[in-house]
Amino acid sequence: MEGVSVRKIKKICVFCGANSGKDVAFVNAAFHLREVLGKRKIDLVYGGGKLGLMGCVSTAVAQHERQVLGIIPSAFTVNNLVGETCGKEIKVATMQERLVMMMELSDAFISLPGGFGTLEELFQMISWAQLSIHNKPIGVLNINGFFNGLLSFVDHAVKQEFITPRARKILISATTADELVDKLQAFRFEPDPALSKLKWSPSSSQKEKLDLTLRL
Repeated sequence: MEGVSVRKIKKICVFCGANSGKDVAFVNAAFHLREVLGKRKIDLVYGGGKLGLMGCVSTAVAQHERQVLGIIPSAFTVNNLVGETCGKEIKVATMQERLVMMMELSDAFISLPGGFGTLEELFQMISWAQLSIHNKPIGVLNINGFFNGLLSFVDHAVKQEFITPRARKILISATTADELVDKLQAFRFEPDPALSKLKWSPSSSQKEKLDLTLRL
């Protein structure tokens, strides 16, 4: 990446399914991601437990002597519902608190295949970037075309003028872990001029007025 400024990434938060999926390629990709994170000395933040792809990634990263942090709602720990978290575990009260902590403690985000929960986490993080709540890179690892339909839908929303071309750049995609991490490191955040004026500090008593013609 000669000539391109490289973002320093020390911790990556991985969103992925609590199931392993139908295609063995998903599991293989989760294990390969561990090698990439280990090689680049990047630690892992994830949703806790050891089920499905979440368990594959966390166990594998720990075996490569990288730090693993699982952030998990207390409700999931009752009766060992999702299994034992690999590495350090932080318990939170709500799903929203979990996502906020993931955002605060991570330098970038990767989504592997998953279901509704994975998609919620992915799009919540994208929405927060659009609102300039954070400026961290977000990418999907498009294994065997898993995210093709999703990416096509997002591009369709751009054409229909519900998502701006500037906001579309927030979502990065790649077919290999090495390529994706390279893209995350090279990512340059382009804030929306109006949305970047919002004050998200808890001490703010009033938000700046927004241009209501913005496409959110």
